[in-house]
Amino acid sequence: QVQLQESGPGLVKPSQTLSLTCTVSGGSITANYYGWNWIRQPPGKGLEWMGVIAYDGSIYYNPSLKSRTSISRDTSKNQFSLQLSSVTPDDTAVYYCARVPEITTLPPDEYDYWGQGTQVTVSS
Repeated sequence: QVQLQESGPGLVKPSQTLSLTCTVSGGSITANYYGWNWIRQPPGKGLEWMGVIAYDGSIYYNPSLKSRTSISRDTSKNQFSLQLSSVTPDDTAVYYCARVPEITTLPPDEYDYWGQGTQVTVSS
C-alpha cells in the first residue's frame, strides 16, 4: 500500500519561502511511470495543481506559479519537496502531495494516492 505524508512548517511569514516535503512509503518515486504532484486548496476554493516531478526527474509546473515554485526530490530518502518563494496570505492553503500512475496530461487528472494534507498559513 502506497502512503504519502506531507511535512513542514504550518506557519510561514509573508515574503518568506514555504518548504514542504512529501515522504513516500510502499513504492519508489523512481518507478516507471509515476508522477508525484503538489496540489493545494485555499480556504473556500477549489484544488490548484502546482507541479509534478516524474519518475525520471522531469519537472512540470503550473505556469501561473512557475516563477515562485521549485520541486525537487531526494531518491535516497524516497522524498520529493516543494518550495514556494515570496509567499503572501493568498498562499494560505491545505497543501497535498499526490501520485498519478502516468503523466498523460498537464495538469494530471487521475490521481490514485493522496497524502492527508497539511495546513500552511501565511501570516506575520
